[in-house]
Amino acid sequence: MKSLHDAFVDEIRDTYDAERQLTKALPKMAKAATAPELKKAFTSHLKETNTQIERLLKVFELLEETVRGKRCEGMAGILKEGSSVMAEDFDEDTMDAALIASGQRAEHYEMAAYGTLVAWATTMGESEIAALLLETLDEEKAADQTLTRLAEGGVNVDAISDDDQDEEDDDEEDVLPAKASPASAGRSASSSKR
Repeated sequence: MKSLHDAFVDEIRDTYDAERQLTKALPKMAKAATAPELKKAFTSHLKETNTQIERLLKVFELLEETVRGKRCEGMAGILKEGSSVMAEDFDEDTMDAALIASGQRAEHYEMAAYGTLVAWATTMGESEIAALLLETLDEEKAADQTLTRLAEGGVNVDAISDDDQDEEDDDEEDVLPAKASPASAGRSASSSKR
């Protein structure tokens, strides 16, 4: 029979793999972002993610376990969705809004994982490990709050403004061809002769 300790190690390995997957995805997200603050948020979180990986290595050491990842299918799915978003033909502001949504999916997944790990480490009496994991949990929460601030502070508004502008452009296109059509120009010319 496996114990909570075994489940904990399994979850650490899963989380370690999730963080390593993120180190590959975050540079792509930063490159796809156009808002300077959003680029900075992704780049900054990449640095944090590397530090979080170092903490997980320390956790492996404290547990006297071999450093080994276990494929995190949850993060793989979230990042696959994020990649498909980046392949869309969105305008720049909408892309930024979609990237924030993708980033927050990853953050919420990590917050759930680290929250569980902190609770389990505390229950098992692993206070040093719990403190390391809590530090990462706090960083994940802060990253999520940064993305929320960027979304609510203008990115989402900019994206909807682009939609409104696109609709206005479409309305103008519908009107302009009718005014400029050869048939209507001919009628205008002939009616002015009368």
